[in-house]
Amino acid sequence: MAAVQLTPAEEGELRARVRREAEALAREFAGIFSPETVERYVTESFDAIRGRARLLDFVPVFVHRYSRERLRALAQAEGLIARDRPEVLYVCVHNAGRSQVAAALTARLSGGAVAVRSAGSDPADEINPAVVEVLAERGIDLSEEFPKPLSDEVVRAADVVITMGCGDACPIYPGKRYMDWDVPDPAGQPREVVEAIVADIEQRVRKLLAELGVAAVQ
Repeated sequence: MAAVQLTPAEEGELRARVRREAEALAREFAGIFSPETVERYVTESFDAIRGRARLLDFVPVFVHRYSRERLRALAQAEGLIARDRPEVLYVCVHNAGRSQVAAALTARLSGGAVAVRSAGSDPADEINPAVVEVLAERGIDLSEEFPKPLSDEVVRAADVVITMGCGDACPIYPGKRYMDWDVPDPAGQPREVVEAIVADIEQRVRKLLAELGVAAVQ
């Protein structure tokens, strides 16, 4: 999707808000990363996210969250902050359906005992509304989630990387467990098919948690 055309005043206000997010993250990661490193990550995240017209009003918030996720992953990968639980990364093409479902169910069923991230090799503009609806009926709110680009840091930080239809887009690092789940894409599917896909992913998540030694929350 093409970037939204802003007036000079709107562009200035948007960039000022993003700078404030960068300053907040620089304070959070003080002593771990330099302000210049934080600013670089924020700028990269801004460039990756700002072109999505539907998310424009929320760009600064999403930039903060995506930058923070990448910085935390980088710090974990480089041993700069402690890791106290397994890290799982789910990757699909658009990060709008399967990987979002898997991440949400892992977070819910693990009760926080597993750190989970998701990303897309070619992220969409929004999460599949049918997926949002089906998970909402299970008490899982995706209203604050958004499709995120796959980044090198989150792969490096993960213990387990699970792909779903994204081919060879995910970089390979030694010492990690890679799995591919053959799960249909819910995009364009009728409601009953989406429900079946969610149920399939739930069973896979439960099996994964058992393999990680984590008791699933009932």
